[in-house]
Amino acid sequence: MTAISALITPWYRRNPARAGGGSELQGSVAATPILDHETPGIAQLVSRSQNLAQSTEQVAVLQAAHSIIRDEVRAVYALEESTPTSRTLARGFGSCSQRLAILESAARGIGVATRVRALLIDRSFWYPRFPHIGLALPDRILLAWPEFNIEEWRPASELFGTIGCRGGGSFTNSGSETLFEAAGRCAVDWDGRAEEDAYDLSRFIRADYGYFANRDDAFRQLGQTLCAPSRAIADPVLRRISA
Repeated sequence: MTAISALITPWYRRNPARAGGGSELQGSVAATPILDHETPGIAQLVSRSQNLAQSTEQVAVLQAAHSIIRDEVRAVYALEESTPTSRTLARGFGSCSQRLAILESAARGIGVATRVRALLIDRSFWYPRFPHIGLALPDRILLAWPEFNIEEWRPASELFGTIGCRGGGSFTNSGSETLFEAAGRCAVDWDGRAEEDAYDLSRFIRADYGYFANRDDAFRQLGQTLCAPSRAIADPVLRRISA
């Protein structure tokens, strides 16, 4: 199983010295092929979010956008990270990463700069979701974790509050609560700042490639978790499976 997972994920055998910028990287509000916030679909999402928030505060608008995406874009195990956000929104399903990208597009649409931190996550993070085939997963999976510049840089999970789970409980990465859903309830932490393991996910990080101005650049430089032929075969199947 391990040999097979290594063969289908060749990108991390490339030069690991390539990395993004440091914490001072300012990000951008520009549209990109993935973050196509100037398209009618994303513009409509922004308008709906502003109406739902009944506020001009950027955090409130993004919280409203998160709730719309959560309710209207079904969580699946899609793999193609280069999918434009307008397409993911229009077809009504997407991976956790793809739905986070929609939230980034909405943010740029209201003038909030975003950036992503490229983290290499150990496959054991996903064992609760794949209890029977965990060893067949890629050894390490690339995560583009977004941050939003609202007075200061805020990671996606901290748009709703400080680190921890509001109302108690913990983040388990199982059932219907993906990282995207959890952002509305549980601010997870990738840096070891959390006081409890319930939401401290730093133990799963195998490499930190730093910050990129957009996820397009991150995946262009580091590659996607699966090589293109593997994605072409697996994505049409996995994107039909609900997370």
